[in-house]
Amino acid sequence: MEQPGVRDPAPEPLRLVQDLVNTVDLESGPDELATPDALTAWLRARGVDSPDLGADGLADALALREALRDVCSAHAGADLPAETLETLDRLLARGPLRLTFDPLGAAALHPVDGLTGVPALTARVAAAVAAATADGTWQRLKACAADTCRWVYYDRSPAGRSRWCSMAICGSRAKMRTYRKNRVS
Repeated sequence: MEQPGVRDPAPEPLRLVQDLVNTVDLESGPDELATPDALTAWLRARGVDSPDLGADGLADALALREALRDVCSAHAGADLPAETLETLDRLLARGPLRLTFDPLGAAALHPVDGLTGVPALTARVAAAVAAATADGTWQRLKACAADTCRWVYYDRSPAGRSRWCSMAICGSRAKMRTYRKNRVS
């Protein structure tokens, strides 16, 4: 889905996480992963080997998406529910990683060979999060503080303290609500 406002997408490897979480627009409702067939097509478009997925695969992908949204909300200061951590633990156990080294000795995590479908997606997400944690960018992937939005964006502000996906949209709405509330008081 297209980013609201004028923010640039997250850098690689976080782009996959951002793209996954933003497959649904909570305000207007379209969901790119509404059916197992849609999920299969979305995975294949991102190079994830994917047999035709059923309802269970779709449920796992949607659970992963919403758990990642909660984590990105935590990056913006929200509390992370315990059930989110349990969901991530359950899903991540199905997407194992392996450590590889290049000829110069640099290490990287990659999904184990042979994974397909949602376990392959989960492993790719885990590898992306590990790489972003190592380079210090993971905490900058945030969910918009607006409850009706929660769009995931990459915070490029110098201090890393932005709260909204778009200052022109969600930020303006929040400031207007605060203004009206203070004016009534």
